[in-house]
Amino acid sequence: MLRIRFTAADFARVTLAPRPAPLQELNAALATMCRPDGDLLYGRWRRRALRALPPAAAPFADLVPAGRAPGFLDVVADGLPQALEQVRTAPTAFVRAELRRVYEPVDAPAPPWVRDLARGDADARNLLDRAQRAAFETLLAPVWDQVRDLHRTEFVRRAVQSAEHGTAALLAGLLPGARLRGEVWELPGAAPREVHLAGRGLLLLPSFHWYGPAQVADLPHGPVVLTYPAGTGLLPSPDGATGPRALAAVIGTTRADLLHLLAGDREHTTTDLARRLGVSAATVSAHTAALRAAALITTERAGKAVLHRRTALGALLAGG
Repeated sequence: MLRIRFTAADFARVTLAPRPAPLQELNAALATMCRPDGDLLYGRWRRRALRALPPAAAPFADLVPAGRAPGFLDVVADGLPQALEQVRTAPTAFVRAELRRVYEPVDAPAPPWVRDLARGDADARNLLDRAQRAAFETLLAPVWDQVRDLHRTEFVRRAVQSAEHGTAALLAGLLPGARLRGEVWELPGAAPREVHLAGRGLLLLPSFHWYGPAQVADLPHGPVVLTYPAGTGLLPSPDGATGPRALAAVIGTTRADLLHLLAGDREHTTTDLARRLGVSAATVSAHTAALRAAALITTERAGKAVLHRRTALGALLAGG
């Protein structure tokens, strides 16, 4: 069982990743592709992915000799260029230590390019960069719009849950069997491990290509990152649900339409929203109260009128 120990400060530093992380989602896709226990659900996807992966992606196999990936691949930047640059510029000492850790259980020498990578060789880092780009373009680029839509839906779901019930309820309800016992968050299914946040905070990152136990990235700098499975059990596909439909499935059609009406810098009165949505002013007031409580809109009075405006968070969730 995974146990994550909080301090009082850490409870105030639990955050939700606002956008998906390309390289972390790529790590999840590669890990799912290599899991032997998912053939019933993912066998066809795995065979198709293995056939499609170009030779340039082959170096990935050398980085997981015992099924464990080195920590310098755990990058949560939400832009692919920035994420690739973080891997490319990872401190050599950190890269060397992580490669040593993953090769310890293996009774075989590392390939020459991996040994060069541990020494900080530029050509070896370029080789890894090409492998990550090739794998992303093959596995994730065709479904990345779908991943973004799924992430937005999960984000609004958890943001509303946290706003209405607090951080403790968010943590306890994140995964089946999760329990918060005082200052210790317990997550079943993962390998036995205890992680001390020690004031660094916790970043929650959903994945839609991973359906195993939650994964922890305890890196030298920044918050501890918990990547957790958030999909439906089926891998994303380019013809899956779109953003507006996915958002409506979580917060309701009327509230989703209301958020879209407040696009950009536009603001509307309660009466105007009621007319545009085809509902009563009382219904709009109830919906705006719920959206305001979740910090998705702001409301202010201008004379006799009540004006509603979308917040940055509301714009993010609505795809703005």
